[in-house]
Amino acid sequence: MKLFKEAFQLEESRCTVIADKSEGIKIAKNSIESHRRKLEEYIKNNLNFFHTLEPVPVPTGPLVAKMMGEAAEKANVGPMAAVAGVLADLAVKDMLLDGCKVAVVENGGEISAASNTSIDVAVAAGDEPLSKRFGFRLTEFPIGVATSSGRFSHAFSFGEAEVATVFCKNAGLADAAATAVCNVVKGDDCQAAIKTGISKALSIQGVNGVLIVYKGFTGTAGVVPQIIKVDPDI
Repeated sequence: MKLFKEAFQLEESRCTVIADKSEGIKIAKNSIESHRRKLEEYIKNNLNFFHTLEPVPVPTGPLVAKMMGEAAEKANVGPMAAVAGVLADLAVKDMLLDGCKVAVVENGGEISAASNTSIDVAVAAGDEPLSKRFGFRLTEFPIGVATSSGRFSHAFSFGEAEVATVFCKNAGLADAAATAVCNVVKGDDCQAAIKTGISKALSIQGVNGVLIVYKGFTGTAGVVPQIIKVDPDI
């Protein structure tokens, strides 16, 4: 199967899109740009939505804000913790509506995917030794994969994990949940910290699996896709 792939940036959104139709790339770009614009307009009149680190109700507003609010409520974090994942989910939705059979959107490291063939994805963790050296073979769709880090991420985190990767049916919830998990992984007792992170992940409705890397220790729980070795130079 021939697949089309393109990396691009729309303001803060750094994305990579994979599709089985060239038109799918354009659909994804238009979707992300459109929903970003709607979100920016919503934030102008709802500044607390942007700044808060706690869930807030979104009774009215654009779909992107409502989806972020729903994910944040489940994970007990601020809605902006779900922004990259939700934008990816909405782009994949639009690609599927246009007839794509393979629709994969990576937005700042958060991945939303629907596909009729397996997809390999790498885990990016800044300058950490394992960054882009391992990943996952995705075979069950739809799936959302999100990674949070207390060490390399541009996003604010209370935790210290090198990697907290969460798997859900959608990337919005995975994004919010990964933030929540990473927030609680800290302290000198590495195994206890990982257990705390796993407990947090499994307490969030909709989380299917979690992988945590912390100070040389690794823990997994739930359904985690096959872990694969990745060539960092590719």
